[in-house]
Amino acid sequence: MRQTTDALIIRENNNIGEADRFVTALTREFGVVRASARGARSIKSRASSATQLLSYSRLTLYRGREKYIIDDAEPLRVFFELRADIEKLALAQYFCELAGVLAPREEPAEDFLRLMLNALHFLGNGKRDPRQVKAVTELRMLALAGFMPDLLACAGCGAFEGEEMWFSLQEGLLLCGRCRAARPQTGLTPMPGNVLAAMRHIVYSPFESCFSFTMADEGLSRLSRQTEGFLLAQLGRGFKTLDFYHSLDPRRLYAYPGEEAGGNPSASGGGTAPGAGEGAGAERGADEEERPAEC
Repeated sequence: MRQTTDALIIRENNNIGEADRFVTALTREFGVVRASARGARSIKSRASSATQLLSYSRLTLYRGREKYIIDDAEPLRVFFELRADIEKLALAQYFCELAGVLAPREEPAEDFLRLMLNALHFLGNGKRDPRQVKAVTELRMLALAGFMPDLLACAGCGAFEGEEMWFSLQEGLLLCGRCRAARPQTGLTPMPGNVLAAMRHIVYSPFESCFSFTMADEGLSRLSRQTEGFLLAQLGRGFKTLDFYHSLDPRRLYAYPGEEAGGNPSASGGGTAPGAGEGAGAERGADEEERPAEC
């Protein structure tokens, strides 16, 4: 039985024969699927552009014995602009690898698809800093997959904020400075106030506004490293696409003063980010009403 679904091509696998293309797609109705497109590598094929990496397409599928077969493919949007910037392309490929790991299989994945399309849209149009797009994609996708951190308050005393706040990458919870001293444990990283506010916004805000916040340059770098560290600790694995992205600019891996183990958290980094309660210092982006790639 043939079924039609919208899908983002997140991986081009080893090709089959001289003309066929084998892909992994993030679909709206069926989650992550592996599929082959007959003749798609031919420039005359209608499925040629629709089955390339980073193409958002309407696919007509039927199930084979081991994989899906793409019977027809119509491109809805191809993110050509990302291919003109090697760093943005590397980051987009990292997002695709994440989706391939975290999104479900054989069940609906509309929220994952929506997140990916918006991430690629904002990455491509240049109106969001790539570090911001990366942090939102990492943390929001983790939350969708069941790895949501508890950022509401200190796990020990319930304090919403404090002079010092610490974050457990392994347990995904907060501790204030007082509770950290009372119950020392390893694997804690300082949580500056602006980073905490941004992470609360990413996790708890409605989807329509999760990309809409502003931070200064240093704050975005801290945020990007914090969400990445949490993701790697939760999944217990690395990603080759992420390694390649960092190889393009190794400075992204450097810690700022106060971020080393045992250091004191600092809210310097400037900028503001919306949070989940009072005192978050929210400032929304000027272009937040722009319609993203997929709503």
